[in-house]
Amino acid sequence: MKNCLKPAIAPNGNSKASVLHWITTPALKISAMVHIGSALLAILNPAFWQWALGAILLNYLCLSAGVMWPKSRLLGPNMTHLPAGARHRREITITFDDGPDPEITPLVLDLLDQYGAKASFFCIANKVSAYPDLAREIIMRGHSLENHTNSHPYAFAFFGPSGILREIESAQATIGAITGVTPKFFRAPMGFRPPFLAPVVEQTGLCCTTWTRRGFDTFARHSGQVLQKLLRDLAAGDILLLHDGRPNRPNNNTQVILEVLPLLLKHLQAHNLKSVSLTTACNQSSDI
Repeated sequence: MKNCLKPAIAPNGNSKASVLHWITTPALKISAMVHIGSALLAILNPAFWQWALGAILLNYLCLSAGVMWPKSRLLGPNMTHLPAGARHRREITITFDDGPDPEITPLVLDLLDQYGAKASFFCIANKVSAYPDLAREIIMRGHSLENHTNSHPYAFAFFGPSGILREIESAQATIGAITGVTPKFFRAPMGFRPPFLAPVVEQTGLCCTTWTRRGFDTFARHSGQVLQKLLRDLAAGDILLLHDGRPNRPNNNTQVILEVLPLLLKHLQAHNLKSVSLTTACNQSSDI
């Protein structure tokens, strides 16, 4: 958390060359040791090949658990709460994934303005290219626009270092060129982080961020279900996840997010909680 916004320095200043040094997290180091140890065991005593194979399979199960558990830290640093300074200031951050959307995002921005709230939008760079004025509008209204990959590939959790780097760096370049502001935070598609994500994110100077709680608004049929999940044990320092890019419209074309958001913002006001962008929360905290 303390170095979340401090850009990483790649070996020789070359982020692509640094991908060669991807075994940096404890999980990857342990995985490498398991593979080496299992191979040596099978070579030195072939009778134990089943034990060696079992160790490798168990290792893959553990890595898979880390991939499928968005809030885990098995695969490296992962911000799930705001820094202590933000908690003391009674701040939370509402984040929106998968936009910008020309129909929903402007309405979300208007609601945030109405309640004096700021948020962070994890945008897909291809959509930023498609709607550049809307992307710039997000920043102009005081929110932050963050990196949610270039194309939101659903197989991202299975990408190797070069594929991860390509998605992240191309998104950084596109967003920076269009908005004039380079993202500081990264969120993987659906929160599923590939085993090699942490070292690549570090070399690009980003902070891997998931959430404290999510509303599952892309699946819920009623706004009450979403709101209940977001408000359960809600506290200062929380990071909330909603979506403005793929609105769910199960009932007479009603956008669930547009029903949930004003109720959520009213709750924050009533409980003296303030929604700020991730950048604001982290930049103002002494424990970064």
